[in-house]
Amino acid sequence: MVHMEKTIADNLTIQRSLTRLTYEIIENNKGINNLILVGIKTRGEFLAKRIADQMTKLEGAHVPVFAVDVSAYRDDRQNSEASQLTNQISTNIDNQHIVLVDDVFYTGRTMRAAMDALMDMGRPQRISIAVLVDRGHREMPIRPDFVGKNIPTANDEKVQVNLSEVDQHDQINLIK
Repeated sequence: MVHMEKTIADNLTIQRSLTRLTYEIIENNKGINNLILVGIKTRGEFLAKRIADQMTKLEGAHVPVFAVDVSAYRDDRQNSEASQLTNQISTNIDNQHIVLVDDVFYTGRTMRAAMDALMDMGRPQRISIAVLVDRGHREMPIRPDFVGKNIPTANDEKVQVNLSEVDQHDQINLIK
């Protein structure tokens, strides 16, 4: 089986998408008050930090950013390790607007797991979802509120997001 890889977004396209996401989140929230960004490890964490940095430049105030590992909450993966989620967000999330940030939105299972993790930590006023790529194929009745790029895919295709913090360069590839 030969794998074909096609680049569908470069560094500049990713930057534009993140800028658009940043403005949409600020506008939807009517500013940055009561806003917390929670990135889903690993790449969602770095995307959340980039969005928060842009918000600081635009709004002149800091937006808290936390990372969450949802592997212990997944219903479709085996995990023998106990969850350490309660220590991952070191602030009270009650009555806050939480924006979950991830690189690729696919079936919705990761976001469901992230929402379960958040509910174990408190009672947010609202939870929104921001993703760099929405590739379709829902298995849960969950959809992102903020989308950088819609990339329709077949089930046998994969969307690979590379970020400089992890992969030394920014790029989105479609792998067949």
